Amino acid sequence: MARRPHLAIAVLVLAAGLSAGCGQADAPPSNQGAPPGQEKKIDTKILEKGAEALQDLSPVRAIDHYLDGFHVMKENPDHHMEAHHYCKGVNEEFTQCVIFDGNTKDANIIGVEYIISEPMFEGLPEDEKKRWHPHNYEILSGQLTLPGVPSVAEKAALKKKMNSYGKTWHIWDTGHLKHPAAHNLPVGQPLLAWSYNRDGEAPAALLEARDKRTGSSTAEKRKERADLAAIANPQRGVDDLKSRFPNATGAPEGVRAKQPGDTP
Repeated sequence: MARRPHLAIAVLVLAAGLSAGCGQADAPPSNQGAPPGQEKKIDTKILEKGAEALQDLSPVRAIDHYLDGFHVMKENPDHHMEAHHYCKGVNEEFTQCVIFDGNTKDANIIGVEYIISEPMFEGLPEDEKKRWHPHNYEILSGQLTLPGVPSVAEKAALKKKMNSYGKTWHIWDTGHLKHPAAHNLPVGQPLLAWSYNRDGEAPAALLEARDKRTGSSTAEKRKERADLAAIANPQRGVDDLKSRFPNATGAPEGVRAKQPGDTP
């Protein structure tokens, strides 16, 4: 039987030795409170606890890792936010994630992301590929993290995501940078999210706030992951928002836009 990806991560975590904190820190939901509605009654809470004890919640309990990163909306690049992904590694090439606006028990579900390998992406129809964002910059820049996981295990896990692509829909804007309380209900059309692919596209305030909250350093993670550039392939989508961020320049070595004629 093949090992599930999360088991390999667990082994590396144990080998590295877990340390208290280790970059994990509470991130309350963007809207700083519950959606509107009557507070749960006692009998509702009792029924929920009973259901939790009696029902099979396997799909939810199969979630095996937490990724923290940043998203920008493709059609609205002024919409920037930190996104908390709770993911299930289905196999080595496919991961599915539920996205929350925080990592505390009152966090709201705001979207979904599917992550596929480069070979899977290359097999998609051309029209479909425009909906999938590249991941190499997120990894090599230090922006994508596994909170609470020692750096050696974090790097090993993210190495497996090199050259991958994600399709992400945000269905509830509970608040984003410079708009802290956008909507108290999931209204409006779903928004296709994108990745940052150049230095300066992600607002410095987002990176600084997470570094301060977690006691970690995006810049240090970037240095630690520099050798992963050796396995980075050019990716589609790297230049999709280039014109929307004219002042953004540079990227870690290994982040390249795929050109016509490049082989997978």
